Amino acid sequence: MLKQIEGSQGVAEAVALCRPQVICAYPITPQTHIVEGLSVLVKSGKLAAEYINVESEFAALSVAIGASAGGARSYTATSSQGLLYMAEAVYNAAGLELPIVMTLGTRAIGAPINIWNDHSDAMAVRGAGWIMLFAETNQEAVDLHIQAFLLAEQLKCPVMVCVDGFILTHANDRMDIPAQEEVDAFLPTFAPAQMLDPAHPCSIGAMVGPESFTEVRYLAHHRQVLALSAISQVAETFCKTFGRSSGGLVHAYQLQDAETVLLSMGSVGGTIREVVDEERTAGRKVGYLSLVSFRPFPSAEIERLLKKARTVLVLEKALEPGSGGPLFGQVQQVLAGEVPRLFSVIAGLGGRAITRPSLRQLFSRAHSGDLEPIHFLDLDRSVLTAYDATLQDAFGAC
Repeated sequence: MLKQIEGSQGVAEAVALCRPQVICAYPITPQTHIVEGLSVLVKSGKLAAEYINVESEFAALSVAIGASAGGARSYTATSSQGLLYMAEAVYNAAGLELPIVMTLGTRAIGAPINIWNDHSDAMAVRGAGWIMLFAETNQEAVDLHIQAFLLAEQLKCPVMVCVDGFILTHANDRMDIPAQEEVDAFLPTFAPAQMLDPAHPCSIGAMVGPESFTEVRYLAHHRQVLALSAISQVAETFCKTFGRSSGGLVHAYQLQDAETVLLSMGSVGGTIREVVDEERTAGRKVGYLSLVSFRPFPSAEIERLLKKARTVLVLEKALEPGSGGPLFGQVQQVLAGEVPRLFSVIAGLGGRAITRPSLRQLFSRAHSGDLEPIHFLDLDRSVLTAYDATLQDAFGAC
């Protein structure tokens, strides 16, 4: 059914259609509307689930871990510092092979405090062992959540669906919300691969020593490798079932003869596509690759699609100070020796708008060869001049 609703409400309705049995809720901007929407559905009787208000983000995922280990389909959501607060539990959920689904309303991490969107929070836990999928639109956010429960339960691996805070979560869009019977046909009733049973006592998460810990971590890696084909297969099945293409590993746009390609993740894709069309009209061979699956990282697919490009611009909403962009590092590892020119482009930090004029200028500077290896889009360099002068005074005083 087509609805014009807020992105968070669309996600809440999609999650409800997946029939979670336990929902663990703690509010933090910008994901709060999602768990609020689910609470309304539970209170009204439209969703038969145990809705648990907890005292912190750490408790939210910890309760989800206990519920999942007890055999319940479990869901939670968080953002920013909330994700960092539950970081220990994030690693535990993956290590215990629990099929929890979590929405991350992506948001900057302080200090200074900033509630707007970037991908710093997601990047902070990229090594935890979760499948991490990035939605480009609110329709894709709806669709990815439905796929996420199936992936988590097939692979015994938690799934994090990353939805850009405010840009998607608080935007009113037209979304196709499936009927309950359609989702039921796509997503089987939850049958836990493992569960705690008082009648058959066992321990989970017991200590593992040096003699076996490498193998345990290897199995976490192996699950991610298996997920590469599973994500593609689930997306293909989703397309056949619901009549639209959504999810998968990547979305390619105008790559057939592209010499310069911009690669990114999340909601900026719509703006990039418009600029690519403008550049194409002007006769420049540019293209776009939108990454849906960040974990597992689709190295082979990226190499296949981009190895003929001459220039690749990796635009990302995250920064590792002193190093550059975490996404760029992975792309560089894949394309080193294949693509002559690779650039890291840091943009949109703390919610700064990524505009069409700025992207056009980015392409122009790339074509003219006037681009630093690590480029900060729309950086106000006068701030650096004043800061460097302050440092010089301080060092001079010493």
